Amino acid sequence: MGDLNQTAPKLPVPGKRNVLITSALPYVNNVPHLGNIIGCVLSADVFTRYCRLRGYNAIYICGTDEYGTTTETKAMEENCTPQEICDKYHALHKEVYDWFDISFDKFGRTSSPEQTEVCQAIFKKLWENNWLSEKPMQQLFCDTCQRFLADRLVEGTCPNEGCNYDSARGDQCEKCGKLLNPTELKDPRCKACQNTPRIRETRHLFLELPLLKDKLVEYINKMSVGGSWSQNAINTTQAWLTEGLKARCITRDLKWGVPVPHENFKDKVFYVWFDAPIGYVSITSCYTPDWEKWWKNPENVELFQFMGKDNVPFHTVMFPSTLLGTGENWTLMKSISVTEYLNYEAGKFSKSKGIGVFGNDVKDTKIPVEVWRYYLLTNRPEVSDTLFTWDDLQAKLNNELLSNLGNFINRVLSFIAKPPAQGYGSIIPDAPTAESHPLTKALSEKVGKLVEQYIEAMEKVKLKQGLKTAMSLSSEGNAYLQESQFWKLYKEDQPSCSIVMRTAVGLVHILACLLEPFIPSFSVEVFKQLNLPPQAQISLCDEKGDVDRARRLWEIIPAGHKIGDPKPLFEELKIERVEELRQQYAGSQADRRARAEADAAKTAEQLKKTKISDGKKQKPAKSAADSKAKPTTEPEISITRLDIRVGRIIKAQKHPDADSLYVEEIDVGESQPRTVVSGLVKYIPLEEMQDRLVCVLCNLKPASMRGIKSHAMVLAASNSDHTKVELVEPPKSATVGERVTFPGFTGEADDVLNPKKKVWETLQVDLHSDANLVACYKDIPLTTSAGVCKVSSISNGSIR
Repeated sequence: MGDLNQTAPKLPVPGKRNVLITSALPYVNNVPHLGNIIGCVLSADVFTRYCRLRGYNAIYICGTDEYGTTTETKAMEENCTPQEICDKYHALHKEVYDWFDISFDKFGRTSSPEQTEVCQAIFKKLWENNWLSEKPMQQLFCDTCQRFLADRLVEGTCPNEGCNYDSARGDQCEKCGKLLNPTELKDPRCKACQNTPRIRETRHLFLELPLLKDKLVEYINKMSVGGSWSQNAINTTQAWLTEGLKARCITRDLKWGVPVPHENFKDKVFYVWFDAPIGYVSITSCYTPDWEKWWKNPENVELFQFMGKDNVPFHTVMFPSTLLGTGENWTLMKSISVTEYLNYEAGKFSKSKGIGVFGNDVKDTKIPVEVWRYYLLTNRPEVSDTLFTWDDLQAKLNNELLSNLGNFINRVLSFIAKPPAQGYGSIIPDAPTAESHPLTKALSEKVGKLVEQYIEAMEKVKLKQGLKTAMSLSSEGNAYLQESQFWKLYKEDQPSCSIVMRTAVGLVHILACLLEPFIPSFSVEVFKQLNLPPQAQISLCDEKGDVDRARRLWEIIPAGHKIGDPKPLFEELKIERVEELRQQYAGSQADRRARAEADAAKTAEQLKKTKISDGKKQKPAKSAADSKAKPTTEPEISITRLDIRVGRIIKAQKHPDADSLYVEEIDVGESQPRTVVSGLVKYIPLEEMQDRLVCVLCNLKPASMRGIKSHAMVLAASNSDHTKVELVEPPKSATVGERVTFPGFTGEADDVLNPKKKVWETLQVDLHSDANLVACYKDIPLTTSAGVCKVSSISNGSIR
């Protein structure tokens, strides 16, 4: 993680724009889900990368929030210490953010000595300045556990009229968002033992927000306008002010936290929302001993903060009041970017309840990181809640990334890479008269305006608008190629064709720069295909003339430059895979574990009975000696583990509930034909699906596709941009039901491929059609007793 060129901590530079960026510290009670990621770290990462793109002196600070009742609760659940919980989840969070290409300058944690030092120093200043008070407090006490219960150790029914959510926490109702005190809950219960607690008196320290109101309101009025706060942040903050500020308790009866440095409160720790925002400061102090040059330098540093809507009052009211109360010259937040909720399919993401797609799940989908980043950012809930659906993810990938962006870049680079007499032999052509070419001039004017709009949106932290504007450049590029008809120009007007291709490759360069904040791995790959070093090229600085150069696209990459090897940037996401993912991530994490355990138990029971009920021949039972001799280690992933057979389609028809799917009945040599669902409607006419031989993968785990269970998969080949698909066909004299073999490979096929072992996914990448249209695994043909299997016309295609 971090700025790849950085060898020493960055400090503010006089005369430069110095930007300090933070995102809400993720809590360590679970792995972050996609809603957490887009709401905080990913949004902040995009803005940080944009600042670097513009040449600003920017640092991005974040880390895990590790103190508080939730950590104690999680430790109780997992029967370990709070420190062990924090160590475990800090590492998991870091692993997830590494995978997501989050470029922190420092990713730290709040359970550090530096946190204790900074937090206690701020407390002492508040105490000296008389902004703290000591008050008795009615608090719930559990006689069973013999302890006062901090807010998150209590659950009950929300008292808010019209809500009545029965699992509200003692500090906040997750359903309606209302902040609570534990004693306000109806029917409270101890989270540890589920018994009803009773009210007892204890003493706590309070931050006197009413006394700080004038200072706070002056700050809010100035910064909410000057910093262009998002409207949801302004609304939430004003609601707090309108309701009237109240003294807020800053201590808790816990062991796990920053100790209160006061003789009367040495058995208490600071409330996590008092000390957590101070974590931004302490983590910066871990980044550089000169941290005050960032945090006590408001004249030269702008502070941008990113978070979900439930964190707003703690950053616009509590944290600024805390810093103002010290009387020191703190760098206060200039701009706050707040997201609403990202909901999951039919419900709501919940880290505590394990509902949704989590960061560690994302890697397992095998969908590349740039696709996940793009989808989350196009779906960023900036002004209202948005919805994650697998169908929408598929549409964004196939229609926007693959068909628009990837198609434009691949068309340009592939044409340039064609050999002389067909293209340019990978050499950028000269275009001396480009400025007088009307179509090119018009495109450059459009691009120049769009780049200005992109900068305007990004400066205001309107990330979704910035991404939309950048993607419209790709649409303009595709329109430019079509209108120019460059393939005709190459034969009829080579000078004009050279102008079009050199201009288009300049637009490819601009796209890679503008999209780097959003999908950095994509930009790195584009620059690799351009044969240019990414770190030297990713720039949109006024000082370097990058913005002006966007209006002269033909000058961006010099004539005579040799590009690298073009290849497709994105792969199509098939509907069959979408359905698998929807089923796989349905319910909560607990539901998924239960399903996995039930599947394992069912499989074990089937193995005991040695019966297979899907039409295969029953195999003889193995002896006890055979069973003992069976190795316990997972067999190596070999092509022989696939049960590919010659099949004949007896009948094919449209799926009743899905326009893109066929439902086929296929004879694979068993007593009954298998039902197979395939996403081939837009590629192969229905009449061509009848009564033909196909290659069928028979040992995939059955999957439900829009209500119909598919018991196998038909193999098909697709070209590089997935615009053409053809079935893999055995020879006409091949025997239905015979196994397709791979000369030189021998071995038994798995009864059912275990989806968790990714056997098919691992082997599929080496399945392809060669230059002679033969279907191959690596360089070994798919072979039957009658000869090899082939495709009709797609050479060097991918088979799946």
